[in-house]
Amino acid sequence: MIKKVWHSLWALSLILVFSLSYAMAENIYVTGVTKITMRTGPGVEHKIVLMLKSGTKLVIVEKQKDWTKVETMGGKQGWVLSRFLTQKVPDALVVEKLQLENQGLMSRLAKLEEENRQLTVKNATLVEIQEKYNKLKEESGQFLALEAKYNTTMKEFASQAEKIEKLETDSHSEIQRWYLIGPGVLIVGFIFGLGTRKKKKSSLL
Repeated sequence: MIKKVWHSLWALSLILVFSLSYAMAENIYVTGVTKITMRTGPGVEHKIVLMLKSGTKLVIVEKQKDWTKVETMGGKQGWVLSRFLTQKVPDALVVEKLQLENQGLMSRLAKLEEENRQLTVKNATLVEIQEKYNKLKEESGQFLALEAKYNTTMKEFASQAEKIEKLETDSHSEIQRWYLIGPGVLIVGFIFGLGTRKKKKSSLL
């Protein structure tokens, strides 16, 4: 009976330890070696299930003296030698992370430069449109001034034409009057001349 209780407590302890270890799982990395083996059990006699490259991220499941049970990001579990594990993020991963961040910054910079180029083109286009508008406005102002001057000149011309027409009418009337008066003047002059000659002859007699 005591043995059964003891075995039950031992099994319960193992379950608690295993559960606590898994609950307190922490990230760990393969150290700077080329590759290490992941085995089915804590010993070199166990079968290799996976080769882990340097920098591979793992989660600790259980620890023993020289071996550690780990789980990959893909969910595969196995045992690896503890001396090949480290909590420090490998320099290669740090460099890779920095390279990715740098690529992101370069991509963002390129995008900002493209946006700046497009804004520069748009700004140049707006300046050109503004210049054309100002020129058109100036030309429109000159056109309106010319139109006003033309209208004034046409009014003056119409007034002068009216005066000329009036003068021509008056001159035509004056000529017609002289045409009518001229013969009468001649006749009166002729009669006056005859009368004068008769008086002279009478005086001589």
